[in-house]
Amino acid sequence: MISGKTAIYGIFGHPVKHTFSPGMHNTAFKILRLDACYVPFDVAPSALGDAVKAVRALGVRGLNITVPHKEQVIPYLDSLSEEARLVGAVNTIEVLEGKLVGHNTDGRGFLRSLKQDARFTYKNKTFLIIGSGGAARAVGFSLAISGAAKLFLFDIDQRKAGSLAGDIRKRAGADARAISGKDLAEAARAADCIINATPLGLKSTDQLPIPRDLIQKRHLVCDLVYNPPKTPLLQLAKQKGARCLPGIGMLLYQGVIAFEIWTGEKAPQNHMKAALQKQLRERRR
Repeated sequence: MISGKTAIYGIFGHPVKHTFSPGMHNTAFKILRLDACYVPFDVAPSALGDAVKAVRALGVRGLNITVPHKEQVIPYLDSLSEEARLVGAVNTIEVLEGKLVGHNTDGRGFLRSLKQDARFTYKNKTFLIIGSGGAARAVGFSLAISGAAKLFLFDIDQRKAGSLAGDIRKRAGADARAISGKDLAEAARAADCIINATPLGLKSTDQLPIPRDLIQKRHLVCDLVYNPPKTPLLQLAKQKGARCLPGIGMLLYQGVIAFEIWTGEKAPQNHMKAALQKQLRERRR
């Protein structure tokens, strides 16, 4: 039952009708018997400043931030965590003694998925990241500050990939290099892990993010797309005998970390995962 004592959390995005976060977080509140609820707010870009100002006025306890607001929300916040500052994007807002603190839990969520789901040690490993948008930034910076040996970044927009590689080198002091299409084969041969950080795979008709012959049995192939769980890239990787890591792990763990930042409670991770899996099954019907 929602009452005047119920703590309100939520997500700002545009649109947000597709989000899986309410199911995941409301399940966690129920399991822990917390008097709290999580609400999606469809916030148009022109209304973002007013929406953030309302957080304090309405007593909202914490927020997730999704596209297109992850970078644009920063000027409205009081401070940033070190990771959010490095990445230049925020996906979680903590309300701490009336101050709004921006965090980025996406990269840490991905690293936890690598470690817990794939049993993959990322230190001193070489990664090929396809894409240079927000997801690639979070993953790239987290890998860089956590001991990855080398990052190759590929995007059809070479200037964007070059900008991200330069940011990682400058801010994290890591070995990051943007590559062109002619360098893809060499980078794939050097890589221990290939990561799709593009939207390619959301539709079954999407083309593969990289040529099919670049995937080898020794690779760990990760797709940050979580719906569908078995993207064309992961299906191909499985056919080639490579290890696969779907995007649901990153979605889960970034939510787990955000939940623990907000509440100070240990998140019921297995229940949150079950809630996500249930929503995925329902969406596919």
